[in-house]
Amino acid sequence: MTFSDLNLNTPLLNAINDLGFTTPTPIQEQAFNVVASGKDVVGIAQTGTGKTFAYMLPILKNLKYSEQENPRVLVLVPTRELVVQVVDEIEKLSKYINNRVLGVYGGTNINTQKKAIAEGLDILVATPGRLYDLALTRVLQLKSIQKLVIDEVDVMLDLGFRHQLINIFDILPQRRQNIMFSATMTQDVDLLINDFFKSPERVSIAVSGTPLENIAQKRYNVPNFYTKVNLLVEMLQDEEHFNKVLIFVAFKRMADKLFDKLDEHFKEELCVIHSNKTQNYRLRSIEHFRNGDNRILIATDVMARGLDIDNVSHVINFDTPDYPENYMHRIGRTGRAEREGEALVFTTEKDQEAIENIEALMKMTIPVEELPETVEISTELIEEERPQIKERNNPNKRSDEDAPGPAFHEKSAKNQKENLGGSYKFKIAAKYKKPKTKGDKNYNRRNKNFKK
Repeated sequence: MTFSDLNLNTPLLNAINDLGFTTPTPIQEQAFNVVASGKDVVGIAQTGTGKTFAYMLPILKNLKYSEQENPRVLVLVPTRELVVQVVDEIEKLSKYINNRVLGVYGGTNINTQKKAIAEGLDILVATPGRLYDLALTRVLQLKSIQKLVIDEVDVMLDLGFRHQLINIFDILPQRRQNIMFSATMTQDVDLLINDFFKSPERVSIAVSGTPLENIAQKRYNVPNFYTKVNLLVEMLQDEEHFNKVLIFVAFKRMADKLFDKLDEHFKEELCVIHSNKTQNYRLRSIEHFRNGDNRILIATDVMARGLDIDNVSHVINFDTPDYPENYMHRIGRTGRAEREGEALVFTTEKDQEAIENIEALMKMTIPVEELPETVEISTELIEEERPQIKERNNPNKRSDEDAPGPAFHEKSAKNQKENLGGSYKFKIAAKYKKPKTKGDKNYNRRNKNFKK
């Protein structure tokens, strides 16, 4: 099948031809007619299979020209970076279509976004928090929304957006088409579908654990952080083979620690993204990596989830993820659009259970490679790797859950006040032989008479 077989209109076909695409991916092919029918849709497909085009092509085909100010299509995504990416994808498809697209997200001036909304738009791409804030200001009116798309919904629920999504559902029109795309079907996702979707039609392309066939996977057993760094440095010296490398770490502090170590060797070739970086810094890092200005990008899971970056030669799991699905999302950053890619994972002794769960999900064993003899095995441990010393039989040591906060201190005896309730004024009167209120006119008058 080609895109021409989907009965797309000429402006859409011309835009796709300009992008160099000829054949739709399986999710695009199977979801097109279902989304176009107006039914509620649940699409399950792996990362990197073209989900954005899968829902936007049928929506744009049926979106008629209108001069109304309020948006008719709402796309919710979990991160700011995905807002920017989805807006970019829609604008590419809308090259020959007269429509208005806007992306809004937190961390930027809300007044600027209010002005852009007031100018009118057709398609709004947003993160849940900023969307709800704008809706509460009444500048953004959602009464005209005909289609709601929730992309990467499993990530949204992982990030705790469930209550915000429910609040958004409450202020949307009851008569609308719900379209949801996800890489995994979790219990939380299933509950959301049952509560808010009306007899949705499901389009599932691949089980979440099915490894992409064009990704070669390897595993290295590495004892600690500094040995991992030594192995990584040796690999990255081969610029021709490791020409566009995405490195995943477990958390923000580890991302900064690894950046500092690699910066000693690769300087301008290196960039990093995580949620503590400013929005401009994150967008600039992604753009430099996408354009090839930086060869190496260090990222945490949430920041890189759903990002569409072409020609990533290698995904390196510097830390083994605790959840098997996260491994699938990570390696899906390479081998996109039928290109070949490589995925490497560094495992320590404590990662054995996690790697077994990953292999069980994929129903395959990741081949183990020997460490090159030239890689120095370090014995130095970082703080997170050192054994935790626990005091035994210390009756005065509080357990962590009972420990007070850092600002807690016992009050001195004179400040430990007793709540006396209504009897307080009588105790004061008995002690001082006068009313509590100093300005009592009757008391003052009586005292004057007494003195005379």
